[in-house]
Amino acid sequence: MYLEFNNNKYEIVIERKNNKNTYIRVKEDLKIYITTNRFVSDKQIQQLIIKNKEVIRKMINKRLKKEEDNKKFMILGKEVNIIAMSSQKEPELYNDKFYIKNISNLDKYLKEYAYNLFKERLDNIYKEFKERIPSPELKIRKMTSRWGVCNKKSNTVTLNLELIKKDIKYADYVIVHELCHFVYFNHSKDFWKLVSKYYPNYKEIRKEMRD
Repeated sequence: MYLEFNNNKYEIVIERKNNKNTYIRVKEDLKIYITTNRFVSDKQIQQLIIKNKEVIRKMINKRLKKEEDNKKFMILGKEVNIIAMSSQKEPELYNDKFYIKNISNLDKYLKEYAYNLFKERLDNIYKEFKERIPSPELKIRKMTSRWGVCNKKSNTVTLNLELIKKDIKYADYVIVHELCHFVYFNHSKDFWKLVSKYYPNYKEIRKEMRD
């Protein structure tokens, strides 16, 4: 059974269970799933589809838009294509394409890729520091109001996952900023002097990140 929409056919998958109500969903595979009672006939389902045709169209359009949005994505300041391959073991950025195993787990693979890249940057920048600071643990998470966080008690530097969408220079600045907080846990003149020691054009970067 199919539904025609915009010169395309969308497969209808009927799942009969013991539930009382009937549910219509359009999933990531762009198939229309109808979950209904075991005693609902095919004719009744066809009538249901006709009655809810406009609703189903909206569901399909929503899925198509989401699929299109996922194809184009910013990583390290460049627009890349998201390519899902079942054989892909680890997330990989190659020739403006971001290869992952499953599109539904995009955030998971993005976080994994960001962690590996930012850990390497953190280790390299840490080695440049002449001040005696502990080698911190790196954490990656989504944050709404901060690019990074230094926690002296737990000896961690947390970076905002959104940094992976920007040019690597921004992540480098945030790393320097947070490492400097292990020396000065404030934003004093001494703190900014230390930041400028390892990132001389930090004012320019800060302005760009605010814009």
